[in-house]
Amino acid sequence: MRIGCVQFAPQVGDVDNNLNRADAVLSRANPEELDLLVLPEMAFSGYNFKSLEHIAPYLEPSGSGITALWARTTALKYNCIVAAGYPEKVDPSPKWPTGPEYYNSAIIVNRDGETVANYRKSFLYYTDETWALEGDTGFFEGYIPGLGHTSMGICMDLNPHKFQAPWHAFEFAFHVLEYSSNFVIVSMAWMTREDSRMFSRMPNEPDMETLTYWVTRLEPLIRAENDEEIIVVFCNRTGTEDEAVYAGTSAVVGIHDGEVKVYGLLGRGEKELLVVDTDNPPYAKLLYRPDADSSEPAQGELQKMSQSPAPGQKPPSNSQETQSSPKGEHSKEPLSSTKPPTSQAAIGNAMNNTTATSSKRTRPSPQIQIPQHPQRREPVSATSATSAKSTGSHDIPTPTAPSPTPQAVRPKLIIPQSPPFGSWAEANSPQPMSRMRGPQQKALPIPTVVCP
Repeated sequence: MRIGCVQFAPQVGDVDNNLNRADAVLSRANPEELDLLVLPEMAFSGYNFKSLEHIAPYLEPSGSGITALWARTTALKYNCIVAAGYPEKVDPSPKWPTGPEYYNSAIIVNRDGETVANYRKSFLYYTDETWALEGDTGFFEGYIPGLGHTSMGICMDLNPHKFQAPWHAFEFAFHVLEYSSNFVIVSMAWMTREDSRMFSRMPNEPDMETLTYWVTRLEPLIRAENDEEIIVVFCNRTGTEDEAVYAGTSAVVGIHDGEVKVYGLLGRGEKELLVVDTDNPPYAKLLYRPDADSSEPAQGELQKMSQSPAPGQKPPSNSQETQSSPKGEHSKEPLSSTKPPTSQAAIGNAMNNTTATSSKRTRPSPQIQIPQHPQRREPVSATSATSAKSTGSHDIPTPTAPSPTPQAVRPKLIIPQSPPFGSWAEANSPQPMSRMRGPQQKALPIPTVVCP
């Protein structure tokens, strides 16, 4: 399957130019034979609105606004399925005398330009709560011809509900397992906490902490005994809006048999079209299982992929080996109830409540090695766009960014030997997430973060 992710930098309220920006990215890439094209959350309106009055001029009627029109036109032009985020306005029924409703939504249009799904964001971030309602039908799941059984989420849907649900509730991930989805789309406007000047120094490098956090929130999929690979599309935006700095790092990964394969990845500041073909070998593995007969890999290394990247796929473009210093400690934390359990027993109990122990053949646990780096950087403060709505959460800043790894470590990604478009940037390995077979197995505590 050939998948495209449009990563660009829309601006709040600049709809016409945002449309031109997306068209320019597609024109430069001139993709062929796409099966799916995904755009970020609220792609053409921008994201960082302060109030309902602020966003009101840019709200779109359900399935018939500028985003839906663009999606239909693009689907017909490229003969592919298109998914895009937009701010939805739902007019009340004449039989029900209430005011209009507003949602942070995403539309999916098939190759014929027909709307096949309209999903409304279930978990709202603080910025969303200033104008939108939670979707009342839960996460999207349905069969989409050309994709299969598909689940869809929008940004904050990956996080614990309102940052108050237990970390190991994994609401979105267990939804994917419950409905046996083999394809997952996540449209995002995911922010980083870093200062824009610091963050933009390496625009072609992916933010590996962000990618690792996204994968961490899908831990139940990694532990599951699925017969088929689950393809997950993370389509994020880049750029800045006022104090909001977006993390980019759009990626397509495959999860199967305890492994996380990276099929394609963009840098944090790249404004490009990521095109990957999941029928081709992956560039690298973020989490992998070594053969039981072979020795463990060297410290600090992931399994190398011997194949060269296939044409049409976009690797991170930095030829030098880099070791980014870890992000500083967050000055403020989410509600204490969202912190992951620190004991292995607590994690095991949480997973056993929802996942039965498999009787299939025994496999070695996923292995990942994490190098140590002495470098540290002072924390960067962030200005909140909107205050927290829930009790006790008024200290949480907006925007914020994930910090899923300890401060002394960074993920490291081993790059293929012969990239066609430049060479890869190396990053360090994320934390291990071993498969849960029973309460006696060890599992990894995950640090708490706050992200939209």
